[in-house]
Amino acid sequence: MEAIRKPQRLRCSVQNYDWGRAGEESTVALLFSRNNPIDPARPYAEFWIGTHPSGPSSLLSLGSSDSQPTLLKSWILENPSVLLGDKVFDKWGGDLPFLFKVLSVSKALSIQAHPDKKLAKKLHEMHPNVYKDSNHKPEMAIALTEFKALCGFISIEELKDVLTGVPEITEMIGDEDVHRYMKFKETDPYDKTKVVLLSIFTKLMSTCKEAVSESVSKLKYRLNIENKVRTLTEKEQLALQLEKQYPNDIGVISSFFFNYVKLVPGEALYIGANEPHAYISGECIECMATSDNVVRAGLTPKYKDVQTLCSMLTYKQGYPEVLREAPLNTNISRYTPPFDEFEVDHISLSPRESVSCPPVLGPSIFLVVAGEGSIQMCPGTDEDSIIVGDAYFVPAKTEIRLITGAAGELQVYRAGVNSRFFN
Repeated sequence: MEAIRKPQRLRCSVQNYDWGRAGEESTVALLFSRNNPIDPARPYAEFWIGTHPSGPSSLLSLGSSDSQPTLLKSWILENPSVLLGDKVFDKWGGDLPFLFKVLSVSKALSIQAHPDKKLAKKLHEMHPNVYKDSNHKPEMAIALTEFKALCGFISIEELKDVLTGVPEITEMIGDEDVHRYMKFKETDPYDKTKVVLLSIFTKLMSTCKEAVSESVSKLKYRLNIENKVRTLTEKEQLALQLEKQYPNDIGVISSFFFNYVKLVPGEALYIGANEPHAYISGECIECMATSDNVVRAGLTPKYKDVQTLCSMLTYKQGYPEVLREAPLNTNISRYTPPFDEFEVDHISLSPRESVSCPPVLGPSIFLVVAGEGSIQMCPGTDEDSIIVGDAYFVPAKTEIRLITGAAGELQVYRAGVNSRFFN
């Protein structure tokens, strides 16, 4: 049984989306280079650790140098209740319930939302080539650098300022809904404001390409003229930045509807089902339910499903909650989002320090993002050296110990099933 529960070092997958950072500028490329050659001219966007078929991890210690490596998912399926823990196996079957990533963003990602379970199942059945699985995808992003994102709709009063201060938007949606919205107060019931915001946003996002192109050109011209006599707001500067990346895209205009969030390193943002968002720039740790379902409607050359996105959104308004790590002890702190599938620990060691990571009731994935040291699989066993890019799958009920040397520092992130799930 102890042999089965031995942690396994992983070879992980990478995604080379065009919004990623190029070569050596990318943390994703740095992590991937631990076990793979990298091309400095290519963008490296996402480092995937997990069992999702779009980017599966394999076991380095069990034949991953062969032509047919042992996939992590295949290995888990040999002893799922032991490796995942009984409660995780009973809830999610023989698979990891979470997907662990690192993102390196140099160009804005699409305006998007992730469907809830009911809609995800429906979309997968209708369009399996676009929506690759039937699971929902709540997610959390933890900033490694300054990380910028659009997330959720701005407040009622802020949106009133947009509707009066961005004439290109009023021209696109018409005066009727604008006049209706201007009568709202922050204290008005959500169901009442939702109907009008849904109407406004759907009209905006459904505007024909020719009208969008004309409106974006007008916006760009007006802001460049006004920039000579006043300092543009952050949102106006962002709109000009997005226009350079995605000319004539509706996302340039619709960006005014969303909260502009700037995370400092260590802060986190969690995003539930049916909430609009778009990552703008920076590098982050990301964890989510095991899914790759994305409904897109702007800032992308990929398939846009505007009607689905507009119909699925919650239309909740207000600034999103920013999570900060809660210390568990001197070396370990935790991010706990309101989702059963995952939580993330940050483990930080100075020179000549060590920390025991006690056994938990579900599986974990450990990723070294900075420094070097060693890992001890269980008390009394030999230590293995670890450096940046090393990733380990640790089975349920398995203790490990992390150690640094005289000159070493170590930064490790651990993803696991939310501890609240076991309570």
